[in-house]
Amino acid sequence: MATQLSDAELITSLQARVKELETENAKLLSQLADCRSHEMEKKVYVPDERGGKSKKGNRKSEEKIEKMPGYNTRFMSHHSRRYVALKVMYFGKRFYGFASEAQMEPTVESELFKAFEKTRLLVGNKKESQYSRCGRTDKGVSSVGQVIALFLRSNLKISETNNGNSGVVLDEQHGEIDYVRVLNRVLPNDIRIMGWCPAPVDFHARFSCLSREYKYFFWKENLNIQAMESAGNKLVGEHDFRNFCKMDAANVHNYRRRIKLFEISPTDVRYNDNQLWVIKIRGSAFLWHQVRCMVVVLFMVGKGLESPNVIDMLLDTARILRKPQYTMASEVPLVLQSCEFDNIKFMCSSEAGEALHVHLVNECQIYQLQAAIFHEALLNCVPLSNGVANASKLAAFSRIQEESFPCPSYVTTN
Repeated sequence: MATQLSDAELITSLQARVKELETENAKLLSQLADCRSHEMEKKVYVPDERGGKSKKGNRKSEEKIEKMPGYNTRFMSHHSRRYVALKVMYFGKRFYGFASEAQMEPTVESELFKAFEKTRLLVGNKKESQYSRCGRTDKGVSSVGQVIALFLRSNLKISETNNGNSGVVLDEQHGEIDYVRVLNRVLPNDIRIMGWCPAPVDFHARFSCLSREYKYFFWKENLNIQAMESAGNKLVGEHDFRNFCKMDAANVHNYRRRIKLFEISPTDVRYNDNQLWVIKIRGSAFLWHQVRCMVVVLFMVGKGLESPNVIDMLLDTARILRKPQYTMASEVPLVLQSCEFDNIKFMCSSEAGEALHVHLVNECQIYQLQAAIFHEALLNCVPLSNGVANASKLAAFSRIQEESFPCPSYVTTN
């Protein structure tokens, strides 16, 4: 009689199988890309009846190639390619999430592939590039440590790259394309490549990730930080988090996830008498909207609307039969901080690093100037009497609290 595998063993087995199939798929895609490129060359250089080369035929073929995704030049087949991992930063305010499958524009992913094609780094199309991403952040969410992986054009000789094989033997600082510098020159101001690293062809940005770390920024106001910290520590460990996520029954059947770290600490940013704090959460993987759901429950604890024990209640899926109705925390303060991998060390040339530093400093100064203008407007508001001002402030604060920290409707059983 066959032994039934546990959920953890089944997941491990499936992930191993996925890596095997990805490796085989990479080899086949590499062969397919070479075949297509050689076929295109033959169509471009078609001899005419006099034994010469038909200029008209060449021109039409070139136009056809230019319209094909990824084929920006007829000489692409002469370039070797290598599998690389890229560390990506983006400010998510104007994007409809990271992934481009939602058919909403702009997305971070669509902007990245525009840059790949504009710089002629993409050989073949997106599918042939064996593209993978670590996290699929939602609309408005930012990142300073997102990781993607794909095949890109390389200056190294074919025999010296991982073009269908694993292993790279050359010093990366001699002769290779400066991917960070080249891409950052054409990317929009709110997206930047932070570093790159050669990767084996069986690397997968999602399934090879050991852990992901998120940060959530918030103003302290009157929140009880000690109560929030007590509640947050209850999230650490392996639990069923179905009451802390947006249910995706069609694609997710196992809601157990492991939280490795929870921290809450002040930053050095203040505005008037208010201080900016940050929640740091690290886990092996996260469910859809899990971080934002956990954070809003912590806010309810901080406001005194719930006790820290509410975390125990929500983690007890036998007691809470279905997810309570509550609004998630805002997406704007959420940042994908980092993604951890084995043997992936990102690098950046000194020239690219200096340009990146100058750009980020400039962006910070721009936002500080905008903040100064809003502060100036605040100082120039029409003065109100103390009684009216206090009443207006109290009403506005109460409305914000009701919108941000709604009381959940818990469904419990005896």
